[in-house]
Amino acid sequence: MAIAGCGPAYTVAATIPALVLAVGVAGPAVLLYCAIPMIGIALAFRHLGRLDVNAGATYTWAARALHPFLGYLAGWALVVATTVFLVSATVPAGAATLALIDPALAGNTATATVVGAGWFLLMAVVVALGARISPYARRLLTGTQLLLLLAFAVAALAKDRTVTDFSLSWFGFGHFDGSHSFVAGALIAGVSYWGWDVTSNLSEETRNSRRAFGIGGLVGVVVSLAVFVVFTVAANVVIGVDAVRENPESFLSLIGEAVWPGWGGRLLVLAVMLSMIATLETALLQATRTLFAMGRDRTVPAVFARVHREWQTPWVATAGVAALALLLVVVSAAVGSGTQFVRDAVSGIGLPIAFYYALAGLSVVVAYRKTLFTSVGSLVLIGLWPLGGALFMMWIFVRSLPELTGAALAIGLGALALGVVPMLLSWSRGSSYFRPRPLDSEQAEAMDAYDGGAGPEPALTGAERRDDVLTDF
Repeated sequence: MAIAGCGPAYTVAATIPALVLAVGVAGPAVLLYCAIPMIGIALAFRHLGRLDVNAGATYTWAARALHPFLGYLAGWALVVATTVFLVSATVPAGAATLALIDPALAGNTATATVVGAGWFLLMAVVVALGARISPYARRLLTGTQLLLLLAFAVAALAKDRTVTDFSLSWFGFGHFDGSHSFVAGALIAGVSYWGWDVTSNLSEETRNSRRAFGIGGLVGVVVSLAVFVVFTVAANVVIGVDAVRENPESFLSLIGEAVWPGWGGRLLVLAVMLSMIATLETALLQATRTLFAMGRDRTVPAVFARVHREWQTPWVATAGVAALALLLVVVSAAVGSGTQFVRDAVSGIGLPIAFYYALAGLSVVVAYRKTLFTSVGSLVLIGLWPLGGALFMMWIFVRSLPELTGAALAIGLGALALGVVPMLLSWSRGSSYFRPRPLDSEQAEAMDAYDGGAGPEPALTGAERRDDVLTDF
Protein backbone atom coordinates (compact mmCIF):
# COMPACT_ATOMS: atom_id res chain seq x y z
CA MET A 1 0.00 0.00 0.00
CA ALA A 2 2.84 2.41 0.82
CA ILE A 3 4.47 1.79 -2.56
CA ALA A 4 1.16 2.28 -4.36
CA GLY A 5 0.69 5.53 -2.44
CA CYS A 6 3.99 6.88 -3.73
CA GLY A 7 2.92 6.00 -7.28
CA PRO A 8 6.42 5.22 -8.65
CA ALA A 9 5.58 5.29 -12.37
CA TYR A 10 3.37 8.39 -12.16
CA THR A 11 5.97 10.21 -10.04
CA VAL A 12 8.74 9.25 -12.46
CA ALA A 13 6.73 10.64 -15.38
CA ALA A 14 5.80 13.86 -13.56
CA THR A 15 9.03 14.54 -11.63
CA ILE A 16 12.03 13.60 -13.77
CA PRO A 17 11.51 16.25 -16.51
CA ALA A 18 11.17 19.04 -13.94
CA LEU A 19 14.09 17.66 -11.96
CA VAL A 20 16.34 17.47 -15.02
CA LEU A 21 15.41 21.02 -15.94
CA ALA A 22 16.38 22.19 -12.45
CA VAL A 23 19.55 20.18 -11.73
CA GLY A 24 20.64 18.49 -14.97
CA VAL A 25 22.45 15.19 -14.43
CA ALA A 26 22.44 15.64 -10.63
CA GLY A 27 18.89 14.34 -10.26
CA PRO A 28 20.04 11.11 -8.51
CA ALA A 29 21.83 13.16 -5.84
CA VAL A 30 18.77 15.29 -5.10
CA LEU A 31 16.48 12.26 -4.87
CA LEU A 32 18.91 10.44 -2.58
CA TYR A 33 19.52 13.31 -0.17
CA CYS A 34 15.86 14.32 -0.01
CA ALA A 35 14.92 10.74 0.87
CA ILE A 36 17.02 10.90 4.04
CA PRO A 37 14.77 13.44 5.86
CA MET A 38 11.70 11.66 4.45
CA ILE A 39 12.85 8.46 6.15
CA GLY A 40 12.98 10.54 9.34
CA ILE A 41 9.30 11.42 8.87
CA ALA A 42 8.49 7.75 8.24
CA LEU A 43 10.25 6.92 11.53
CA ALA A 44 8.09 9.54 13.24
CA PHE A 45 4.92 7.92 11.90
CA ARG A 46 6.13 4.50 13.00
CA HIS A 47 6.81 5.53 16.59
CA LEU A 48 3.71 7.69 16.93
CA GLY A 49 1.63 4.76 15.74
CA ARG A 50 3.00 2.66 18.59
CA LEU A 51 1.44 5.13 21.02
CA ASP A 52 -1.95 5.56 19.36
CA VAL A 53 -3.46 3.42 16.61
CA ASN A 54 -5.80 5.87 14.92
CA ALA A 55 -7.13 6.32 11.39
CA GLY A 56 -6.59 10.06 11.77
CA ALA A 57 -2.81 9.64 12.16
CA THR A 58 -1.19 13.12 12.32
CA TYR A 59 -4.59 14.69 12.93
CA THR A 60 -4.71 12.83 16.27
CA TRP A 61 -1.01 12.66 17.12
CA ALA A 62 -0.29 16.36 16.66
CA ALA A 63 -3.35 17.24 18.76
CA ARG A 64 -2.17 15.06 21.64
CA ALA A 65 1.53 15.96 21.42
CA LEU A 66 1.46 19.63 20.33
CA HIS A 67 -1.94 21.37 20.30
CA PRO A 68 -5.44 20.44 19.08
CA PHE A 69 -5.49 23.38 16.68
CA LEU A 70 -2.30 22.13 15.00
CA GLY A 71 -3.69 18.60 14.91
CA TYR A 72 -6.91 19.73 13.28
CA LEU A 73 -5.04 21.73 10.64
CA ALA A 74 -2.81 18.70 9.98
CA GLY A 75 -5.87 16.58 9.27
CA TRP A 76 -7.40 19.31 7.15
CA ALA A 77 -4.13 19.65 5.23
CA LEU A 78 -4.16 15.96 4.36
CA VAL A 79 -7.79 16.05 3.22
CA VAL A 80 -7.09 19.14 1.09
CA ALA A 81 -3.94 17.66 -0.46
CA THR A 82 -5.55 14.33 -1.31
CA THR A 83 -8.71 15.91 -2.72
CA VAL A 84 -6.74 18.30 -4.92
CA PHE A 85 -4.56 15.40 -6.05
CA LEU A 86 -7.64 13.38 -6.99
CA VAL A 87 -8.77 16.27 -9.18
CA SER A 88 -5.35 16.79 -10.75
CA ALA A 89 -4.71 13.09 -11.48
CA THR A 90 -8.09 12.09 -12.91
CA VAL A 91 -7.71 13.66 -16.37
CA PRO A 92 -4.05 12.49 -16.80
CA ALA A 93 -5.20 8.95 -15.94
CA GLY A 94 -7.74 9.18 -18.74
CA ALA A 95 -5.16 10.63 -21.14
CA ALA A 96 -2.70 7.82 -20.36
CA THR A 97 -5.41 5.26 -21.05
CA LEU A 98 -6.26 6.86 -24.40
CA ALA A 99 -2.56 7.01 -25.32
CA LEU A 100 -2.47 3.22 -25.24
CA ILE A 101 -5.22 3.10 -27.85
CA ASP A 102 -4.24 6.05 -30.03
CA PRO A 103 -1.75 8.76 -28.98
CA ALA A 104 -3.80 11.34 -30.88
CA LEU A 105 -6.77 10.74 -28.57
CA ALA A 106 -4.75 11.66 -25.48
CA GLY A 107 -4.95 15.35 -26.38
CA ASN A 108 -8.76 15.38 -26.38
CA THR A 109 -9.58 16.90 -22.98
CA ALA A 110 -13.27 15.99 -23.02
CA THR A 111 -12.64 12.33 -23.82
CA ALA A 112 -9.78 12.13 -21.34
CA THR A 113 -12.03 13.63 -18.65
CA VAL A 114 -14.74 11.04 -19.28
CA VAL A 115 -12.30 8.12 -19.25
CA GLY A 116 -10.48 9.47 -16.18
CA ALA A 117 -13.78 9.96 -14.36
CA GLY A 118 -14.66 6.36 -15.16
CA TRP A 119 -11.43 5.13 -13.56
CA PHE A 120 -12.02 7.40 -10.59
CA LEU A 121 -15.52 6.06 -10.01
CA LEU A 122 -14.25 2.50 -10.29
CA MET A 123 -11.62 3.20 -7.62
CA ALA A 124 -14.25 4.83 -5.42
CA VAL A 125 -16.32 1.63 -5.63
CA VAL A 126 -13.22 -0.43 -4.83
CA VAL A 127 -12.52 1.71 -1.76
CA ALA A 128 -16.16 1.54 -0.65
CA LEU A 129 -16.31 -2.26 -0.99
CA GLY A 130 -13.05 -2.57 0.92
CA ALA A 131 -11.50 -5.94 1.64
CA ARG A 132 -13.60 -7.85 -0.88
CA ILE A 133 -11.70 -6.62 -3.91
CA SER A 134 -9.42 -3.78 -2.79
CA PRO A 135 -6.32 -5.85 -1.86
CA TYR A 136 -6.45 -7.79 -5.13
CA ALA A 137 -6.80 -4.64 -7.23
CA ARG A 138 -3.95 -2.97 -5.36
CA ARG A 139 -1.58 -5.92 -5.74
CA LEU A 140 -2.31 -6.20 -9.44
CA LEU A 141 -1.85 -2.48 -10.16
CA THR A 142 1.24 -1.98 -8.00
CA GLY A 143 2.91 -5.25 -8.87
CA THR A 144 2.51 -4.76 -12.62
CA GLN A 145 3.87 -1.21 -12.65
CA LEU A 146 6.86 -2.17 -10.48
CA LEU A 147 7.72 -5.12 -12.72
CA LEU A 148 7.53 -2.93 -15.82
CA LEU A 149 9.64 -0.15 -14.29
CA LEU A 150 12.31 -2.50 -12.98
CA ALA A 151 12.46 -4.44 -16.25
CA PHE A 152 13.02 -1.26 -18.22
CA ALA A 153 15.54 0.12 -15.74
CA VAL A 154 17.64 -3.05 -15.79
CA ALA A 155 17.46 -3.30 -19.60
CA ALA A 156 18.41 0.37 -19.95
CA LEU A 157 21.42 0.11 -17.65
CA ALA A 158 22.54 -3.10 -19.41
CA LYS A 159 22.60 -1.52 -22.89
CA ASP A 160 26.00 -1.47 -24.62
CA ARG A 161 25.38 1.68 -26.65
CA THR A 162 24.30 4.67 -24.60
CA VAL A 163 24.17 8.44 -25.06
CA THR A 164 26.03 9.19 -21.80
CA ASP A 165 28.42 7.12 -19.70
CA PHE A 166 27.38 6.48 -16.11
CA SER A 167 29.21 8.58 -13.51
CA LEU A 168 29.28 8.37 -9.72
CA SER A 169 29.58 12.16 -9.74
CA TRP A 170 25.80 12.27 -10.35
CA PHE A 171 25.46 11.40 -6.66
CA GLY A 172 27.73 14.21 -5.51
CA PHE A 173 27.50 17.99 -5.30
CA GLY A 174 29.92 18.82 -8.11
CA HIS A 175 27.20 19.49 -10.71
CA PHE A 176 25.39 22.17 -8.74
CA ASP A 177 26.12 25.69 -9.92
CA GLY A 178 24.33 28.94 -10.76
CA SER A 179 22.04 27.30 -13.33
CA HIS A 180 21.56 24.00 -11.49
CA SER A 181 20.54 24.67 -7.89
CA PHE A 182 20.16 21.99 -5.23
CA VAL A 183 17.45 24.13 -3.65
CA ALA A 184 15.39 24.11 -6.86
CA GLY A 185 15.76 20.36 -7.13
CA ALA A 186 14.85 19.82 -3.48
CA LEU A 187 11.62 21.77 -3.91
CA ILE A 188 10.64 19.29 -6.61
CA ALA A 189 11.92 16.11 -4.99
CA GLY A 190 10.93 16.95 -1.41
CA VAL A 191 7.33 15.83 -1.81
CA SER A 192 7.88 13.23 -4.54
CA TYR A 193 7.74 10.53 -1.91
CA TRP A 194 4.33 11.62 -0.61
CA GLY A 195 1.71 8.89 -0.26
CA TRP A 196 3.50 6.18 1.73
CA ASP A 197 1.75 7.37 4.91
CA VAL A 198 -1.55 5.91 3.70
CA THR A 199 -0.47 2.93 5.84
CA SER A 200 -0.99 5.05 8.97
CA ASN A 201 -4.55 5.91 7.95
CA LEU A 202 -5.25 2.18 7.62
CA SER A 203 -3.70 1.29 10.98
CA GLU A 204 -7.08 0.47 12.55
CA GLU A 205 -7.67 -2.00 9.72
CA THR A 206 -4.30 -3.74 9.85
CA ARG A 207 -3.31 -6.84 11.79
CA ASN A 208 -0.57 -6.23 14.37
CA SER A 209 -0.76 -2.61 13.29
CA ARG A 210 1.47 -1.13 16.00
CA ARG A 211 4.40 -2.72 14.21
CA ALA A 212 3.18 -3.54 10.72
CA PHE A 213 2.08 -0.17 9.35
CA GLY A 214 5.27 1.60 10.50
CA ILE A 215 7.50 -0.94 8.77
CA GLY A 216 5.29 -0.71 5.68
CA GLY A 217 5.81 3.05 5.47
CA LEU A 218 9.59 2.73 5.75
CA VAL A 219 9.67 0.00 3.08
CA GLY A 220 7.52 2.19 0.80
CA VAL A 221 9.95 5.12 1.03
CA VAL A 222 13.02 2.95 0.44
CA VAL A 223 11.54 1.06 -2.53
CA SER A 224 10.31 4.31 -4.10
CA LEU A 225 13.76 5.84 -3.61
CA ALA A 226 15.35 2.91 -5.44
CA VAL A 227 12.90 3.16 -8.35
CA PHE A 228 13.25 6.95 -8.66
CA VAL A 229 17.05 6.91 -8.56
CA VAL A 230 17.47 3.97 -10.93
CA PHE A 231 15.08 5.46 -13.48
CA THR A 232 16.72 8.89 -13.27
CA VAL A 233 20.10 7.28 -13.89
CA ALA A 234 18.60 5.33 -16.80
CA ALA A 235 17.24 8.54 -18.32
CA ASN A 236 20.67 10.17 -18.07
CA VAL A 237 22.37 7.17 -19.67
CA VAL A 238 19.96 6.09 -22.40
CA ILE A 239 18.59 9.36 -23.84
CA GLY A 240 20.53 12.10 -22.02
CA VAL A 241 19.33 15.18 -20.17
CA ASP A 242 18.95 17.25 -23.37
CA ALA A 243 16.36 14.84 -24.75
CA VAL A 244 14.45 14.96 -21.47
CA ARG A 245 14.42 18.78 -21.52
CA GLU A 246 13.23 18.90 -25.12
CA ASN A 247 10.55 16.20 -24.69
CA PRO A 248 9.27 16.49 -21.10
CA GLU A 249 5.87 14.97 -21.84
CA SER A 250 7.10 12.05 -23.94
CA PHE A 251 10.50 11.20 -22.48
CA LEU A 252 9.20 7.88 -21.13
CA SER A 253 8.22 6.88 -24.64
CA LEU A 254 11.72 7.83 -25.82
CA ILE A 255 13.29 5.60 -23.15
CA GLY A 256 10.90 2.80 -24.02
CA GLU A 257 11.71 2.99 -27.73
CA ALA A 258 15.43 3.16 -27.00
CA VAL A 259 15.30 0.05 -24.80
CA TRP A 260 12.68 -2.07 -26.58
CA PRO A 261 11.90 -0.55 -30.01
CA GLY A 262 8.37 -0.92 -31.32
CA TRP A 263 6.40 -1.48 -28.12
CA GLY A 264 8.58 -0.34 -25.24
CA GLY A 265 7.06 3.14 -25.12
CA ARG A 266 3.52 1.82 -24.77
CA LEU A 267 4.51 -0.51 -21.96
CA LEU A 268 5.84 2.45 -19.97
CA VAL A 269 2.67 4.39 -20.69
CA LEU A 270 0.79 1.36 -19.33
CA ALA A 271 2.90 1.51 -16.16
CA VAL A 272 2.07 5.21 -15.73
CA MET A 273 -1.64 4.55 -16.24
CA LEU A 274 -1.65 1.75 -13.65
CA SER A 275 0.28 3.96 -11.24
CA MET A 276 -2.22 6.80 -11.60
CA ILE A 277 -5.14 4.47 -11.00
CA ALA A 278 -3.48 2.97 -7.91
CA THR A 279 -2.72 6.41 -6.46
CA LEU A 280 -6.35 7.42 -7.00
CA GLU A 281 -7.25 4.55 -4.67
CA THR A 282 -4.66 5.40 -2.00
CA ALA A 283 -5.53 9.11 -2.06
CA LEU A 284 -9.20 8.23 -1.58
CA LEU A 285 -8.28 5.98 1.33
CA GLN A 286 -6.24 8.72 3.02
CA ALA A 287 -8.95 11.34 2.66
CA THR A 288 -11.83 9.11 3.72
CA ARG A 289 -10.06 7.60 6.75
CA THR A 290 -9.02 11.03 7.98
CA LEU A 291 -12.59 12.32 7.57
CA PHE A 292 -13.82 9.21 9.40
CA ALA A 293 -11.57 10.03 12.37
CA MET A 294 -12.65 13.69 12.32
CA GLY A 295 -16.31 12.70 12.17
CA ARG A 296 -15.82 10.30 15.06
CA ASP A 297 -14.39 13.19 17.10
CA ARG A 298 -17.26 15.46 15.98
CA THR A 299 -14.81 18.01 14.56
CA VAL A 300 -16.62 17.66 11.21
CA PRO A 301 -20.23 16.46 10.77
CA ALA A 302 -20.61 13.12 12.52
CA VAL A 303 -22.14 11.58 9.40
CA PHE A 304 -18.61 11.13 8.00
CA ALA A 305 -17.98 8.55 10.73
CA ARG A 306 -20.75 6.24 9.53
CA VAL A 307 -19.46 2.77 8.70
CA HIS A 308 -21.34 0.51 6.29
CA ARG A 309 -22.77 -2.45 8.17
CA GLU A 310 -21.68 -5.02 5.57
CA TRP A 311 -18.61 -3.47 3.94
CA GLN A 312 -17.16 -2.07 7.20
CA THR A 313 -15.88 1.04 5.42
CA PRO A 314 -16.72 4.74 5.91
CA TRP A 315 -19.06 4.90 2.93
CA VAL A 316 -20.41 8.41 3.59
CA ALA A 317 -16.89 9.89 3.66
CA THR A 318 -16.02 7.97 0.48
CA ALA A 319 -19.12 9.20 -1.33
CA GLY A 320 -18.57 12.77 -0.17
CA VAL A 321 -14.94 12.99 -1.27
CA ALA A 322 -15.69 11.27 -4.58
CA ALA A 323 -18.60 13.63 -5.34
CA LEU A 324 -16.58 16.77 -4.52
CA ALA A 325 -13.56 15.64 -6.53
CA LEU A 326 -15.67 14.73 -9.57
CA LEU A 327 -17.46 18.08 -9.39
CA LEU A 328 -14.14 19.92 -9.40
CA VAL A 329 -12.88 17.77 -12.31
CA VAL A 330 -15.92 18.64 -14.40
CA VAL A 331 -15.72 22.34 -13.51
CA SER A 332 -12.01 22.62 -14.33
CA ALA A 333 -12.55 20.82 -17.66
CA ALA A 334 -15.63 22.91 -18.53
CA VAL A 335 -13.87 26.26 -18.04
CA GLY A 336 -11.01 25.12 -20.23
CA SER A 337 -8.28 25.43 -17.60
CA GLY A 338 -7.79 21.76 -16.86
CA THR A 339 -4.13 21.55 -17.93
CA GLN A 340 -3.15 24.70 -16.08
CA PHE A 341 -5.06 23.58 -13.01
CA VAL A 342 -3.13 20.31 -12.95
CA ARG A 343 0.17 22.21 -13.02
CA ASP A 344 -0.87 24.62 -10.28
CA ALA A 345 -2.37 21.83 -8.19
CA VAL A 346 0.75 19.66 -8.34
CA SER A 347 2.80 22.65 -7.18
CA GLY A 348 0.33 23.93 -4.60
CA ILE A 349 -0.33 20.70 -2.71
CA GLY A 350 3.32 20.59 -1.68
CA LEU A 351 2.55 23.21 0.97
CA PRO A 352 -0.07 21.25 2.97
CA ILE A 353 1.97 18.07 2.57
CA ALA A 354 5.11 19.69 3.99
CA PHE A 355 2.97 21.22 6.75
CA TYR A 356 1.52 18.01 8.13
CA TYR A 357 4.74 16.04 7.65
CA ALA A 358 6.61 18.67 9.69
CA LEU A 359 4.02 18.44 12.47
CA ALA A 360 4.46 14.66 12.61
CA GLY A 361 8.22 15.04 12.96
CA LEU A 362 7.83 17.53 15.79
CA SER A 363 5.10 15.46 17.50
CA VAL A 364 7.23 12.35 17.91
CA VAL A 365 10.04 14.35 19.55
CA VAL A 366 7.61 15.91 22.03
CA ALA A 367 5.78 12.64 22.71
CA TYR A 368 9.00 10.74 23.47
CA ARG A 369 10.86 13.60 25.17
CA LYS A 370 11.09 11.67 28.48
CA THR A 371 12.73 8.61 26.90
CA LEU A 372 14.87 10.10 24.12
CA PHE A 373 18.09 9.90 26.11
CA THR A 374 17.65 6.34 27.34
CA SER A 375 19.77 5.05 24.46
CA VAL A 376 21.67 6.23 21.41
CA GLY A 377 19.17 4.47 19.16
CA SER A 378 16.23 6.31 20.72
CA LEU A 379 18.00 9.64 20.45
CA VAL A 380 18.79 9.14 16.75
CA LEU A 381 15.78 7.19 15.45
CA ILE A 382 13.07 8.88 17.53
CA GLY A 383 14.65 12.27 18.18
CA LEU A 384 17.30 13.65 15.84
CA TRP A 385 16.31 11.98 12.56
CA PRO A 386 12.58 12.84 12.72
CA LEU A 387 13.46 16.34 13.95
CA GLY A 388 15.76 16.77 10.96
CA GLY A 389 12.94 15.62 8.71
CA ALA A 390 10.58 18.15 10.28
CA LEU A 391 13.08 20.98 9.83
CA PHE A 392 13.59 19.95 6.20
CA MET A 393 9.83 20.05 5.58
CA MET A 394 9.64 23.50 7.17
CA TRP A 395 12.45 24.63 4.89
CA ILE A 396 10.62 23.20 1.86
CA PHE A 397 7.46 25.05 2.91
CA VAL A 398 9.20 28.43 3.31
CA ARG A 399 11.39 28.16 0.20
CA SER A 400 8.42 27.12 -1.94
CA LEU A 401 6.44 30.28 -1.27
CA PRO A 402 8.36 32.65 -3.60
CA GLU A 403 8.65 29.91 -6.25
CA LEU A 404 4.91 29.30 -6.68
CA THR A 405 2.41 31.10 -8.91
CA GLY A 406 -0.53 32.97 -7.44
CA ALA A 407 -2.90 30.16 -8.41
CA ALA A 408 -0.68 27.52 -6.80
CA LEU A 409 -0.45 29.58 -3.61
CA ALA A 410 -4.23 29.98 -3.60
CA ILE A 411 -4.64 26.21 -3.88
CA GLY A 412 -2.02 25.38 -1.25
CA LEU A 413 -2.36 28.15 1.34
CA GLY A 414 -5.95 29.18 0.59
CA ALA A 415 -7.40 25.72 1.01
CA LEU A 416 -5.35 25.21 4.18
CA ALA A 417 -6.56 28.52 5.63
CA LEU A 418 -10.18 27.53 5.02
CA GLY A 419 -9.76 24.86 7.66
CA VAL A 420 -9.65 27.52 10.37
CA VAL A 421 -13.40 28.11 10.00
CA PRO A 422 -14.65 24.57 10.76
CA MET A 423 -11.92 24.22 13.38
CA LEU A 424 -13.13 27.24 15.36
CA LEU A 425 -16.74 26.14 14.91
CA SER A 426 -16.14 22.67 16.36
CA TRP A 427 -13.99 24.16 19.13
CA SER A 428 -16.79 26.53 20.12
CA ARG A 429 -19.16 23.56 20.38
CA GLY A 430 -16.92 21.94 22.97
CA SER A 431 -15.71 18.84 21.10
CA SER A 432 -13.70 16.54 23.38
CA TYR A 433 -11.01 16.49 20.67
CA PHE A 434 -9.87 19.88 21.96
CA ARG A 435 -9.24 18.37 25.43
CA PRO A 436 -6.78 15.65 24.42
CA ARG A 437 -4.89 13.21 26.64
CA PRO A 438 -1.10 13.57 26.26
CA LEU A 439 0.68 10.76 24.46
CA ASP A 440 2.51 8.50 26.91
CA SER A 441 5.80 7.20 25.53
CA GLU A 442 6.00 4.54 28.27
CA GLN A 443 2.82 2.97 26.87
CA ALA A 444 4.72 1.96 23.73
CA GLU A 445 6.93 -0.42 25.72
CA ALA A 446 3.88 -1.92 27.45
CA MET A 447 2.09 -2.45 24.14
CA ASP A 448 5.19 -3.97 22.54
CA ALA A 449 5.45 -6.41 25.45
CA TYR A 450 1.79 -7.32 25.06
CA ASP A 451 2.08 -7.79 21.27
CA GLY A 452 5.01 -10.11 21.87
CA GLY A 453 3.13 -12.15 24.43
CA ALA A 454 5.37 -11.01 27.29
CA GLY A 455 2.75 -9.35 29.45
CA PRO A 456 -0.91 -8.62 30.09
CA GLU A 457 -2.88 -6.32 27.84
CA PRO A 458 -2.51 -2.70 29.02
CA ALA A 459 -5.65 -1.01 30.27
CA LEU A 460 -7.22 1.21 27.63
CA THR A 461 -9.16 4.34 28.44
CA GLY A 462 -11.08 7.02 26.59
CA ALA A 463 -10.72 7.01 22.85
CA GLU A 464 -8.50 3.90 22.93
CA ARG A 465 -11.46 1.77 24.09
CA ARG A 466 -13.70 2.19 21.06
CA ASP A 467 -16.21 -0.01 19.34
CA ASP A 468 -16.47 2.19 16.24
CA VAL A 469 -13.04 1.34 14.80
CA LEU A 470 -12.70 0.16 11.23
CA THR A 471 -12.24 -3.57 10.63
CA ASP A 472 -11.95 -3.73 6.88
CA PHE A 473 -8.47 -5.04 6.11
